[in-house]
Parts: sequence; C-alpha cells; structure tokens
Amino acid sequence: MEIETEFSPSHVGVDPPPSSWEEKSTKALQFIEEMTRNTDSVQERVLAEILSQNAETEYLKRFGLNGATDRDTFKTKIPVVNYEDLKPDIQRIANGDSSPIFSSHPVSEFLTSSGTSAGERKLMPTIHQELDRRTLLYSLLMPVMNQYVSDLDKGKGLYFLFIKAETKTPSGLVARPVLTSYYKSEHFKNRPVDPYNIYTSPNETILCTDSFQSMYSQMLCGLIMRHQVLRVGAVFASGLLRSIRFLQLNWRELAHDISIGTLNPKITDPSIKECMGNILKPKPELAEFIRRECSRENWECIITRIWPNTKYIDVIVTGAMSQYIPTIDYYSGGLPKPCTMYASSECYFGLNLKPICDPSEVSYTIMPNMGYFEFLAHDDSSPVILSRDSPPRLVDLAGLEVGKYYELIITTYSGLCRYRVGDILQVTGFHNAAPQFRFVRRKNVLLSIDADKTDEAELQKAIENASVLLHEFNTSVVEYTSFADSKSIPGHYVIYWELLMKDSAHEPTNEVLNKCCLVMEESLNTVYRQGRVADNSIGPLEIRVVKNGTFEELMDYAISRGASINQYKVPRCVTFSPIMELLDSRVVSVHFGPAAPHWTP
Repeated sequence: MEIETEFSPSHVGVDPPPSSWEEKSTKALQFIEEMTRNTDSVQERVLAEILSQNAETEYLKRFGLNGATDRDTFKTKIPVVNYEDLKPDIQRIANGDSSPIFSSHPVSEFLTSSGTSAGERKLMPTIHQELDRRTLLYSLLMPVMNQYVSDLDKGKGLYFLFIKAETKTPSGLVARPVLTSYYKSEHFKNRPVDPYNIYTSPNETILCTDSFQSMYSQMLCGLIMRHQVLRVGAVFASGLLRSIRFLQLNWRELAHDISIGTLNPKITDPSIKECMGNILKPKPELAEFIRRECSRENWECIITRIWPNTKYIDVIVTGAMSQYIPTIDYYSGGLPKPCTMYASSECYFGLNLKPICDPSEVSYTIMPNMGYFEFLAHDDSSPVILSRDSPPRLVDLAGLEVGKYYELIITTYSGLCRYRVGDILQVTGFHNAAPQFRFVRRKNVLLSIDADKTDEAELQKAIENASVLLHEFNTSVVEYTSFADSKSIPGHYVIYWELLMKDSAHEPTNEVLNKCCLVMEESLNTVYRQGRVADNSIGPLEIRVVKNGTFEELMDYAISRGASINQYKVPRCVTFSPIMELLDSRVVSVHFGPAAPHWTP
C-alpha cells in the first residue's frame, strides 16, 4: 500500500498559514474515517500487497505459497508462529545473510523488543519503509486530540524522551529499540515545523546517550519554559515518575543554573552545551520560585504548580502501567491521562480515538492499513495448543465479536507472517467497521509454585485490593515486583512493595500490612487457594517492604546492563540473582497474613 504523506507540510522548517494546519487536520480525520469504514477491503488489499511484495522471499517459498496473494491460500499454507520459530532465520540475517529471507526489501536494522528469548532481547528485522508507516500513525494523533483539547498550538509539550546506545550485529546492521530508531531517524530529526508538536527539549538533548545529561538538560529546558508547557509526558507512566524523582534529587543544581545562566559542569556533551547556550539566561526570579516549590515537603500537584498551564499528562497508563495512576494523579492533581496509541517493536497498530477518557475505559482502534491482523480466540480456562498439522482458526479484523478476548497475530510489510505478538485484547466496540480493543495483558504466566498459575493482571488486581487498606494511612503502593520462592518448603509467593507515605507521622501498622497479605491471597484464584488451604503445596504469601528509591536503583541497574530508558518497564517477576540481592538488601519490614485464605471445594 502506498503510504499517505500529505498530512505533513512539504517544506521542512517553513510555517504554513493557519488554514493549511486546519486542512491537514481535516484530511487526517477523513483518512481515519475512510480506513475504518472500509476495514475489510483495506485488510484484503494490505495482505495482497505484502504477499506480492515478498513473493520471492525464502520464507513464503518455503511454505509453497507460489505467488498467491489471496486470504484463503495464505491461511491454508502459512503457519502461525512465535519468535522461537523464526529465531534461526533471524540469526542468519544478524550473521550477515543478505538474501531475501523475510522481505524483498533490504533489512535496514533490527528493532530490539522489550521481550526476551533465552535471556536475550528479541531481534526484529525491519525495513526502511516502516518508518514512513510509523510517522503516518504519529501524524494522526494530534488531529484526534484537537477534537477534545483546544489551543494545543499555543504552547509546547514537555516530553521526557530518551535514546540508548545502539549495538551492531555481526552483519553490521544496528540493533536498537524502536523509539531509538525513530528519534535518530531523519523523519524525527528533520520533522516539519508543526505548531501542535513543538517540544521544549531540543533534539540535541533527546539524542544524547548519557541518560543523566539528557534528563538534566530536558528538565532544565522544561523549567525555563514553564509557562509555555501545555502537556507533560513520557512514553510510560513509570518514565514520567522517574523524571519527577530526578527533579526531587537535582532541583538545587537546576535552580542554580537558571539563577546565574550557566550550565552544570556535569553536562559535557558538546551539542547540548551549544544548544543550551542559546536557551540558558540568568533568571533569578524563576530560580527562586523553583527553590520555593521544590523545597516544600509536600509534592502533591507539583506538575501543575511548576507547569500551571498543563492540560493533560501524556503517558501510557494501561496494562501493567495502570498501577502508577494514583501516583500520577498525586503529582498532577488528577489531570487527564490520555493513552494515545498502541504499538510494539513488531508493528505500530492503532490509536485511541477518544483520548480524554478514564484509563479504565481506554480502547484502541487498530488502523487496517498498518499491517494484516488476525486474531486467535483466547480463553484462560482452555488454552489453544497450536499445531502445524491442525492449524487454528483465526478471525479477521472485521469479524470479531464484542466482549470476547483474542490473541493478536500479525503479518507485516517487513516480512513477519502470522506472528504471535503475545498481546491479549478484549473487543469493546466498533468505530465504523473497525473493532476497538482494551489491552488486557501480555500473554504469560507470572508466578507459579505448583499447579497454580498467576498472571500479571491477577497479581495487579490483588495488589490493588490489598492497597485499599493503606488508604486511611494516606499511603499507596508506588512500585512492586515478585518472585516465586521455591527455596522454602513449600514454596511461596514473595511480593516486594515500595510505598509512598504522604504522612510520615501516620504510617500503616504491622497489623495492617499483615492483613494486606491475606487480602492479596483472598484475591488470587481458586487453584492457588486450594494449594494453600487443602493441598499445603503453597506457603503463605510474603510482603517485603523496601526503602524508597529501591526501584529507581533497579532501573539504574537495568540501564547499566543495556536496557533502554524509553522502553524500560519494572519486571513484575524477578529471577535474576543480582536483582533479588539488591531488593533483599533494601528490605525494611517483612509481613505474612494472620490466617490462611478462604477456600471451599
């Protein structure tokens, strides 16, 4: 499919008249309507184009497609696969095989997934044309948002965006996270001037690989331009909270720089020093304001206190990120938290057409032009076992049913065919003929001691239920992780909590924290509770409260080992010994429930 690009002005750096921005927005919304009204025909065309483009590839020839581009032949011939199935071919590309294995277009780079295979990051081969597709989806976000929030062209966005240093495979192709790829591309660096997408952070601050220098300079710019900021954001909610924590630790140095108009000597990157030289001027009154606000013990509403014109917080707070909502609300005073788009390293999928909604109501509309999408009906009680001999029946995008759960299967222009992303989605409705989805979770089991299987969503719900007991103490769980302790007999779940206590004189008691253990166990499934009560195959759940800042240390450790600051998410289950040792060295109290949970046959 030819990728539409008319939504962006053709002359980089030239401001078009206001009417053309209105025209651009109108065209973008018309494009969304056209795509979603004709979902099935667009999907049929996308599949035909992908198969035609890649007809001579080794992968399609391997399964005897013989140039066919119709759905029926594709579904009959091509198997549903996961990363392990493709790994040998991907490794060939990484080792220098330049033959057309998956795509007729040359592989331009590898995108590293946040998921892992045998402890290593997954490598996703991609082609240069995918940047056009991602840029197209980005171009649709603000026209949608403009329908709900006015005057976003009257100021700037304070977004904390980061890259990581890329690595090279033996082939010479770079391997890097998808956002690093995008930020380092000409599509981003030379993006057209757009009054709806002006950032406080210069490119030089975003493109610095030193995370401290990047964060410091981006925060400095945000403080200097505080009255121009209309929205504050990061990729994930956890990233924004890390930025607030950075401000808590470094406001004195930042205020000093603003007061006298000189840059902290810790900032050594030449390009940052040059661009900051044009921004940083002595502003003693602003510096005094920052000192006054940041020295206060109470940081509630700190975002709106420092950036008073902020209209919303632009971060992902769905899925595992939902646990950060209370803390984001605390720092922002409950500003709207739109989740604007749904994407992964493998493919960019779609966007939220009603962004100003409660996080629990977020639904994403998959754009049918982004790839070919199929769905495997999902039921936790009866998992599907895939077999080459009896391929599963997959449902097309236009044939889904409201309320049902599905696993997402994708076919992309880069050459992935019927690939299991691992995301579980629930259909919530339709926009025209396009289904809308609630992101449920990434398909995996988080904790298991015996026959029990606890996933991330279930653990998250148990923690939410237990944390209700903390409300009267003005305390919340700001971070958590877990592990299945099989060294004890019987084994048991261990949950690490980091707490935010807004009133240090009124801390939750040991008795209450012990009750939190019981509430968590009562919230887990019947198989778990049977193991606890009847089979004695599972020991009592344990909560270990850790010092404040422990999970920031955990992130720093992961980044030091090569994790991307943009894509980093706190692991909800840990098994790596150094991480567990770090957590255990920060424990301040240990808690067990006062009784076993309720269970009846």
